[in-house]
Amino acid sequence: MGKYKRVVLKLSGESLAGEQGFGINPAVVEDIARQIKKIHEAGLEIAIVVGGGNIWRGLSGSAKGMDRASADYMGMLATIMNALALQDALEKMNVFTRVQTAIEMREVAEPYIRRRAVRHLEKGRVVIFGGGTGNPYFSTDTTAALRAAEIEADVILMAKKGTDGIYDSDPNKNPGAKKFDNLTYIEILNRGLHVMDSTATSLCMDNNIPLVVFNIDNHENIVGAALGEEMGTTVGTGEK
Repeated sequence: MGKYKRVVLKLSGESLAGEQGFGINPAVVEDIARQIKKIHEAGLEIAIVVGGGNIWRGLSGSAKGMDRASADYMGMLATIMNALALQDALEKMNVFTRVQTAIEMREVAEPYIRRRAVRHLEKGRVVIFGGGTGNPYFSTDTTAALRAAEIEADVILMAKKGTDGIYDSDPNKNPGAKKFDNLTYIEILNRGLHVMDSTATSLCMDNNIPLVVFNIDNHENIVGAALGEEMGTTVGTGEK
């Protein structure tokens, strides 16, 4: 086992869509599940927070012109669809998995209960958190920070599509963009870097939760990041 015992893996909805850019690509989900199984077999306790952007975009996309709260609730439902797809792929590989949702829908998943989630992890089950925080106006990045604090995770592994870490500007638009190997949360806030929203950044900083941002275009990076290999950008609290 590497330097982590319990990890929160943050997956964007787009990462489940593959090259098609929307919807759920079964082959991609299966490959991601295969990497998660490798981490599981290495003895790590794994919790996953999944986004919903492959099904429903926020106010800048599908929901343009809609009431913000209604649009956010629809996004929460999209994350639950992704969580169930990932659960199905993992259980076909004989990895025991539980989906817990912040919005109760008992027929398809457990309601989120912190102590129950921790117990599942201790028993070696993968826990997937769907439905965001259960409240509008909060992103799934904030969900990852909140759940990581609640279950006392050692690290948040933030899988990014199309980038291999944190840069001082958009590397897709600026060929001279500088990549950071290490940062602190206060530097992210002061520089206005768009890694995660400011609420999530502050929550991680206040609770001393380290963050590793890495590229998920190569799914094997999930295993490397979880096992503590040097990759992407590591964000710390600045405390020794």
